[in-house]
Amino acid sequence: MRQTISVTLKTLLITLGLSFAVASFAAEPPAKAPTKAAPDAAKGEALYNSGDAKRGVVACVSCHGSGGNSGAAAYPKLAGQHASYIVKQLKDYKGAKDRPNAIMGAFAALLSDEDMADLGAYLEKQTPGVGTAKNKATIELGQKIYRGGIASKSVAACAGCHSPNGSGIPAQYPRISGQWPEYTEAQLIAYRSGERKNSVQMSAIASRMSDVEIKAVADYIAGLR
Repeated sequence: MRQTISVTLKTLLITLGLSFAVASFAAEPPAKAPTKAAPDAAKGEALYNSGDAKRGVVACVSCHGSGGNSGAAAYPKLAGQHASYIVKQLKDYKGAKDRPNAIMGAFAALLSDEDMADLGAYLEKQTPGVGTAKNKATIELGQKIYRGGIASKSVAACAGCHSPNGSGIPAQYPRISGQWPEYTEAQLIAYRSGERKNSVQMSAIASRMSDVEIKAVADYIAGLR
C-alpha cells in the first residue's frame, strides 16, 4: 500500500513538473527579429568619397564627381536622386542579369545592402547642378515628346511619370532633370536594344522611338529644372 502511494505521488510530481515546464515555455515571449538599422548618410558620404580599401571598394567620387555632380557625360549625375532608385540600380548591377555593366557590376558586387542604403541616403540629400539643353533645332520636338508623348506610336508623356520638372516620384520613377543628354540617350538606346532590361515600361517606350526622337527628348531633359 505504501509503495503504491509512493509511486502515485512520484508520478503526480513528475506530471506537475512537466506541466509547469510546458507552461513556462509557452509563456516566454517570441524572440524579436533584429532591428534593421536606418540608412546612415554620414557613412554613405564616407564610402562615396573615400571608398573602403580593406574591401577593395573604390570611391564613387572619382567618376561621379563631388556630391554626385559628375563632370563628364560618361558618368551619370547622381545628386538629388531618390535613395530607393540608387539602391535598386546598385542591386541590379550586382545581379548583372538585367543591367550588365563590367565596371558597375564589379563595384556593386563588393557592397552590402547596408552600403547601398547608406549611399542612397547620402546622394538623395545632395544638391543637383543645373543642366542645359544644347540643340535649339530639336527643343520643340523634345518638349512635345516629354510633355505630350507620341500618340501615333503609343509613347506616353515622360512628364506623366518623371513629373513636369523631371524630379521624378520617390520609390517609383527616378529624377532625370539636368542629366547629361548623352547619358540619357545611351540609356534609352540600351532599353530599346534590350541591353538594359530592368524596366519593362521603359523598354516598351524606347522600342517605339526613333534615334531622332530619343536624341531630342534627351537634350530637352538636360535643360529641365
